[in-house]
Amino acid sequence: MTGGRRKEITYHLSEKKIDELLREATDDRRKERLGFLKNLYYGDLVAEAADREGRSAATGRRWADAWNEGGLEGLMPSFGGGRPPKLDEDEQEELLEMLRDDQPWKSQEIQHLLKEEFDVEYHPDYLGKVLRELGLSYAKPRPKRPYRPENPEEILDERVGDALDEDDTPHNREEGDDEEGWTVDDDVCTDGGTVLGFFDASQPQPYDNSRRVWYVDDPHVERPLVKTEESAVGFYALNGESMVRWKETEEKERICEVLEAVREQNPGKRILLVLDKHGSHVCEYTRKRAHQLGIDLIFLPSGSPHLNPIEQVWKYLKWTMAPIIVEDEDEFHELVKDVFDQVTQRISFAKDWCQKFLDLQKFP
Repeated sequence: MTGGRRKEITYHLSEKKIDELLREATDDRRKERLGFLKNLYYGDLVAEAADREGRSAATGRRWADAWNEGGLEGLMPSFGGGRPPKLDEDEQEELLEMLRDDQPWKSQEIQHLLKEEFDVEYHPDYLGKVLRELGLSYAKPRPKRPYRPENPEEILDERVGDALDEDDTPHNREEGDDEEGWTVDDDVCTDGGTVLGFFDASQPQPYDNSRRVWYVDDPHVERPLVKTEESAVGFYALNGESMVRWKETEEKERICEVLEAVREQNPGKRILLVLDKHGSHVCEYTRKRAHQLGIDLIFLPSGSPHLNPIEQVWKYLKWTMAPIIVEDEDEFHELVKDVFDQVTQRISFAKDWCQKFLDLQKFP
């Protein structure tokens, strides 16, 4: 037999009573439900009992739950007054199953499906109401990053733990790397505690306009067409000094210049730096230079920018600066540095991150 595990059925009525109700029933929908119930009493699985009445397994499960919870009153459809719906309960359930199988759908595709499968048409303005009543959502689909692993948080948690467990082996040295140069610079001291921070590059522009503001008359702002081609490379420190530098490119040499500035801003301490797997970050050149500076890199799993709190810093910075007008690129660069310094005074952007990934007992 097919249909999966047997569902326990509550025997609200005797078989004799069900037979009597079947003989008295004049409505086809009532007959279907009573026939389904009798099939269950005879030992059918839910899917089998529904199939004998020409209904899907999903409809059978819904009927069985309604019977168990509400008895005959729960199983029988309600036939109130007024204009009957174009799709009855069973047809709505079948439509929902079809939509679930091949989602997402455009409105025009659903209209075509309704016409082809049920010979039903709805006015476009009313279709949305019908679909929402069925439990559908109307929103932009969220793209799934193809390279993101199934368990990015577990992977990051393990990497943070590895970084906190210090040993003599360079943390970011990989098999196949050159053996030369993996020593901390003589002038770098790392025994004064640990700084934790987050690293990322962004390209804010002075013409962003994502914030609403109040106007008395015309809601327009005339501003110079200022644009910068450089990237802002930032370090958001939880217990150290945050900083941002403008760089003409994000090549490994420029990234390492920022790492040197991070070290200069945070002397005397070991630095744990969380960042994504951009090519200029994971290359041997950058990993080796970071080690020489006493900086341990903790790489995020692929396709997981949501695990880097500095992403929220950039978002808030852009929102804060949106209504501000600048005269030239130099003024904009200075403005970003000032706002970045202000925004990174808040550690709330990383509150959830710390709760998930930071073992405070291991954190010096």
